[in-house]
Amino acid sequence: MTQEGETLMTDFRINRRQFAAGAAAGVATAAIGSRPASAQNFGGDALIEAAKKEGRMVYYTANFTEVETEVINAFNKRFPFVKVEMLRAPGGQLITRVKTEAAAGKLSADVVDHSDRALMQPIEDLFQDYAPPNAADYIPEVLISKKLWPRVTLGWSIAYNTELMKNPPKSWMDLCKPEYGPKLIGEVIAPSGGTTWTRVMFERQVLGEDYWKKQAATQPLLYPSGAPLSDALVRGEVSIAVLLYNIIYVKKRDGAPVEIIFPPEGVPLNFYASGVTKTAANPNAAKLFLNWCLSEEGQAFMIKEQGNLTALKKAPLYPPGYDPKVIKPWTPNFDQYVKLHADWVEEWNKTYGYRQ
Repeated sequence: MTQEGETLMTDFRINRRQFAAGAAAGVATAAIGSRPASAQNFGGDALIEAAKKEGRMVYYTANFTEVETEVINAFNKRFPFVKVEMLRAPGGQLITRVKTEAAAGKLSADVVDHSDRALMQPIEDLFQDYAPPNAADYIPEVLISKKLWPRVTLGWSIAYNTELMKNPPKSWMDLCKPEYGPKLIGEVIAPSGGTTWTRVMFERQVLGEDYWKKQAATQPLLYPSGAPLSDALVRGEVSIAVLLYNIIYVKKRDGAPVEIIFPPEGVPLNFYASGVTKTAANPNAAKLFLNWCLSEEGQAFMIKEQGNLTALKKAPLYPPGYDPKVIKPWTPNFDQYVKLHADWVEEWNKTYGYRQ
């Protein structure tokens, strides 16, 4: 294993202890969302009243539309007086839009929510000083700025179509077996964004420097993002798909013929960066929205209903199939996440025969 990989495994051991610390709490939190508002600290009565007067907020996100629509609906069950106007765009396009609007003095977003922390850190000056009421409950190692918070934590998984795959893979290394090629496996391209880059780093640093070559030999079908790949899996265009758990879990939940596993070698985790812009026209509604999302209630909703994980020190619960006593959560070293990106993505593209 490379020196970088050794550093990453040190980070992994720290995070595994922190994530496992919440295991005992996981069985007792199914009713969190039923508690009265007074039982949760969302910022206080003054903030809630100010948000009610604003009545709306503009939300820019790189997350999946169907997933975020469910989050907004859950938020509105608690706070129905805030209308959330969502703009969803892929990671690179979203950052370009934010930078362009900011340069013109016309940044419309009250909240920006992004999957690539490396793209958000350089523009942190566009954001207000902000911290949720439960800031101390979050794992400090995943924070890249005191203005930007891990509202969403996503984990990578392997999914398969149960109508087509009777001998499914059980590990990351199984995806290198000739029996799963050609064109049975679907993968998201490395340049698609921060979540996929996290997976690509994990593959090389944990599974081995030759993993890409072995896996590419199965001739997987490549997709621009997880949304079309998850649809392709459900339709049977591929039999196996490497996907973020949340995008395929909602389809399984709604009856699609798929199963999902968290491979034993480790689960690459990607932490979003979310903040309130300095130009926010509705700063109180924006803070209330983020406060709810980052609260135990908001995190529990996203775990239970969408299959997310969490950056809370003590997880309120875990998604189906995730056993914290067995699963190895893995997070990248952030300095390497930034430094290695360009060269490794280019190498991945060459290995998989992908041209941008």
